Amino acid sequence: MAGVDDSLDRVIGAKTAKLLAEQLDVRTVGDLLRHYPRRYADQGQLTPIASLTPGEDVTVVAEIRSCSSRPMQQRKGTIQQAVIFDGSRTLNLTFFNQQRLPKVLVPGRQALFAGRVTVYGKQRALQLTHPRYQLLDGDADKLAEFSRALIPVYPATKDLPSWTIQLCLRQVFDVLDEPADPLPAQLRALHRLLTLDAALRAVHRSDDRAEIAVAQRRLKWDEAMAVQLTLARRRQQVMRRPAPACPRRDGGLAAAFDATLPFTLTAGQRQVGELLSDELAGAHPMNRLLQGEVGSGKTVVALRAMLQVLDAGRQAVLLAPTEVLAAQHARSLRAMLGDYGRAGELGSAEQATRIALLTGSLPARSRKQALLDAASGAAGIVIGTHALIQDRVSFADLGLVVVDEQHRFGVEQRDALRARAVDGTSPHVLVMTATPIPRTVAMTVYGDLEVSALRELPLGRSPISTTVVPVGEKPCWLERVWRRIAEEVASGRQAYVVCPRIGGDDAAGEDAASEDGEDGGRAPLAVLDLAPQLEQGPLAGLRLGVLHGRLPGNEKDVVMQSFTAGEIDVLVATTVVEVGVDVPNATVMVIMDAQRFGVSQLHQLRGRVGRGAHPGLCLLVTDSPEGTPGRERLDAVAATTDGFELAQRDLELRREGDVLGALQSGRRSGLKLLSLLRDADLIGQARQAAQQLVETDPELTEHPALARLAADLLDDQRAQFLQKV
Repeated sequence: MAGVDDSLDRVIGAKTAKLLAEQLDVRTVGDLLRHYPRRYADQGQLTPIASLTPGEDVTVVAEIRSCSSRPMQQRKGTIQQAVIFDGSRTLNLTFFNQQRLPKVLVPGRQALFAGRVTVYGKQRALQLTHPRYQLLDGDADKLAEFSRALIPVYPATKDLPSWTIQLCLRQVFDVLDEPADPLPAQLRALHRLLTLDAALRAVHRSDDRAEIAVAQRRLKWDEAMAVQLTLARRRQQVMRRPAPACPRRDGGLAAAFDATLPFTLTAGQRQVGELLSDELAGAHPMNRLLQGEVGSGKTVVALRAMLQVLDAGRQAVLLAPTEVLAAQHARSLRAMLGDYGRAGELGSAEQATRIALLTGSLPARSRKQALLDAASGAAGIVIGTHALIQDRVSFADLGLVVVDEQHRFGVEQRDALRARAVDGTSPHVLVMTATPIPRTVAMTVYGDLEVSALRELPLGRSPISTTVVPVGEKPCWLERVWRRIAEEVASGRQAYVVCPRIGGDDAAGEDAASEDGEDGGRAPLAVLDLAPQLEQGPLAGLRLGVLHGRLPGNEKDVVMQSFTAGEIDVLVATTVVEVGVDVPNATVMVIMDAQRFGVSQLHQLRGRVGRGAHPGLCLLVTDSPEGTPGRERLDAVAATTDGFELAQRDLELRREGDVLGALQSGRRSGLKLLSLLRDADLIGQARQAAQQLVETDPELTEHPALARLAADLLDDQRAQFLQKV
């Protein structure tokens, strides 16, 4: 008999076990049992030969009628031709340079053949060219195995075809001890789940699709519980840490700031603000994700939270992904605070604080002063990029870390700031994103964060219309795009033109678009190429500026300030303008090679316009034809300005592969059946169940099989990823 931890070589033989280990990273009986079929073929898909059509990938069981070999006429080598018969129709097989094949494919033997159906000759006869084959040798068990009503089709390799994996599993089930079930009986009963043994046997061996679906549901629970238990334990660990308590203070800087606000907070901003305020006052670290539409007012919510922390005598850090965004945040926070943000300057308010900006390209003198202000506590708010994470950056008393646009940072970078608090405390953490996150993604990739959302836009935001410009089909439309920009500039307004690449020597650029194009291998349009063409051509006479990630930090700042001041009519840029850039007078956003950008990126970019009194216009320029994935993304963005709706649509377009990202990286993904698109309810139930288990048994000492489940399905790299999210 064999257990799930046993090595495969003692069950299926050393040769095949070595192939499974090398090519599929399947090493134990348990690994093989969780190597699930990717689909199931009906018996009718195996026979008859009469039903085959060109272009199909098929598997047939048939008897060999003949096999011969002869030299090729036009080139060196030999050709082998065989004829097989399934009881009703014959089919030709063609092989090349397989001289020994006639001694293997002996007439009268039965075999399984798999390949793509092609046609040859004037008669357009069907054939399989160089098919893979598995001799059945009259073995009744093998014949029965491949004549079942449903044939499981496994993820396979050239040297390990699906039928070899199927036969290996049959050998395993013949000697398998019933595996211990990690899910408690009470949980299985509550959710009507099969035992692990029954689910594994059904998913590999059943001929009933309904039974297979029930088995898959149980195995999805295993995967969901592995993730949710890891996240639940993470939440428990965070809650056990001490935090720098930052209660509200009457008459403090936060109250003074609220009294000077020139606008009324939205209901959502007030509600989230109260929630953050209560959590900041607590003895355990806040760990919250704030997601909201582009322009929904997340920055003012974050600033109010920072001011409460300052009132408690502590500091706040705002981490931004780019120098452009960090500088923009510094300017906007200083503008919002007014006299309350200029401590030490002439005319500053009595309770004022100082805002320090720390980026990698600061001049040495400015950098030294910023480091000193952070370490001494003179700066209550420190804003910066990755430069903040360097070891020599210290803080007097860090109470709150705000991370803007979390998806642009690695988890290790975010974790590094958590270690900067004093006295063994862990600072409160607020993660912000203007990229709305579907519920299932929030429960997995961001599963240890409590989630809040701002859906309501402040008064004064103008509508944005979005149009796809299909220059591949209608090239003359591009001329109209440039005329539209000229018309807006003539009316006193400004425009952005965004390209996916910087140009020059870059292959992609630090701020290049992330999606693959569908433009026949043409290089993506680049800022450094397009800007002079526009300046000398359709936009001649307009004041053009260039902005991209390779510019020195001071030059970026000068360009952005010139654009903000209205001294630049058209800004030709990469995605450095994707987040945080706020120029109310800009009304047109033209995105070149728009098919190269993701849905969320496109939504973020168009959020740069329509921020003032005039309506915004976003033009998505593409040469991708209708029906391609890139064009589908553009059509989705053009159809709605609702970021939450787009987030769900983005999940549907991307499928599963890109969503879990680092969670599915590493040695071997344990998440093979769970679907963020289709299994939202199941993931929610697993999250609740995991939370209840961890509340009563934080270390899972009473549930060792569950702890083992999480360890088996989430290897060390992915578990570490989840621990740091």
